[in-house]
Amino acid sequence: MILESFANPNPERDYRIEMRCPEFTCLCPKTGQPDFAEIHISYIPDQLCVELKSLKLYLWSFRDQGAFHEAVTNRILDDLVAAVSPRYLAVSGQFFVRGGITTTVTVE
Repeated sequence: MILESFANPNPERDYRIEMRCPEFTCLCPKTGQPDFAEIHISYIPDQLCVELKSLKLYLWSFRDQGAFHEAVTNRILDDLVAAVSPRYLAVSGQFFVRGGITTTVTVE
């Protein structure tokens, strides 16, 4: 899935864009069972901003993929950096309870 972008309307100014994606799903690579998470993205754009519909479709593309929480959170960050080269970016995956354990992975 391709992450699309558009020109930052105010590249001369630092400002933060924050997105909350509460419907993220992927599959546990060991059991094949679904994992559910809320993904938080916070970034300061440089020349480009990420287009939201493409972000939604990109995140949906993980629905049938097996991925450890740590790997998928890092991949989202890497893919966003490759797409828009922000001045700053943090991605946090808050994975819901499974077997009595919740996991939060944050990468910058």
